[in-house]
Amino acid sequence: MRACRRLLQRVNPRLTVGLSVLLSASLLTSCIQQEIKEPEVYSQINPDAGPPLPPGSLVEGVGEVAAKPVITDSWEGSLSPDDREPKERVPEIFKRGRLIVGVDQSQNLLSFRDPVSGQLRGFEVQLAKEIARDIFGNPEAVDFRFVDAGDRLRPLSQGDLDIVIRSLSVTEERAKRLEFSTPYFHSQTRLLVMDNSGIEGVDDLSGHTICVADGSTALHKARLMAPESPILRTRNWSDCLMSLQQQQAQAILGDDAILSGIASQDPYTRILPSILSWESYAVAIAPSRTNKDTSGLVRQVNSTMERIREDTTWWSMFNDWFGPYLYTYGPPPLQYRDEPDTDDEEGETDDGEQ
Repeated sequence: MRACRRLLQRVNPRLTVGLSVLLSASLLTSCIQQEIKEPEVYSQINPDAGPPLPPGSLVEGVGEVAAKPVITDSWEGSLSPDDREPKERVPEIFKRGRLIVGVDQSQNLLSFRDPVSGQLRGFEVQLAKEIARDIFGNPEAVDFRFVDAGDRLRPLSQGDLDIVIRSLSVTEERAKRLEFSTPYFHSQTRLLVMDNSGIEGVDDLSGHTICVADGSTALHKARLMAPESPILRTRNWSDCLMSLQQQQAQAILGDDAILSGIASQDPYTRILPSILSWESYAVAIAPSRTNKDTSGLVRQVNSTMERIREDTTWWSMFNDWFGPYLYTYGPPPLQYRDEPDTDDEEGETDDGEQ
């Protein structure tokens, strides 16, 4: 304001009175406008907060949710294939002419959209096409639908999907609500960190934030294995990579099949060698209900599982996607439950003879 007064004092008195008044008024208006301060709308923002968390994610504080074990070794097994043709096992799907499959679109190596071609690719996408091949004779007769990690089962139970192939581990709890195929992949639970993190195992995680996909078995394992760590729960595993790069998390806990896809996108990450647990992925199918029998679909999927084991297709799929990253002992063993004998038998006559 003092500077404005000095400018007003310097107005040349030799100017005409009218011009002098106009010039003084203009300078005074300008000075008043300069004195008006903008509201401090950013005063409440923490400059050290960093970028926002991925959409739909949340941070679970230490001890907020009680840890519970994940039981993966008590499953009774799947339904073995029978000798029927696909049109007899899955007549509705056969008549429709396409298989509706829930997958991910951002899980690198397993199921993802190729940024160059725009096509869905990955091990699980290829598996879906092999199932369609055996039903229709056409591997492209698949209608892919995208499902988030935390919402994989709802569209299946509502009848919107025929099957879900989305790195779904077989657990005792899930087997109460779903039918599973025989497993198609064995995975190891491990940690992925940045090269310079200084983290070498679960003993180094105390106080560090761990990222997992919400709804995954990794969430329960993080609570068990790192009880002193906050957990960043994201909608998808790809969000965990972004969070790791932005230092919102210091480690990702997950299956090595998933972690391999993450590591392949960032050369400054590494998967730690320690194996924390084992899991098996299987195709998820809605259980049979009064008005819909899904047992034929389970048997149809399992017939494909047997075929890709026998004709080495499984090995080709593994080598195409995971060969540079993982070691394998081969496809998981077939797991079928005991079933009552369903062979047709002659009824007894009135006198008890067969």
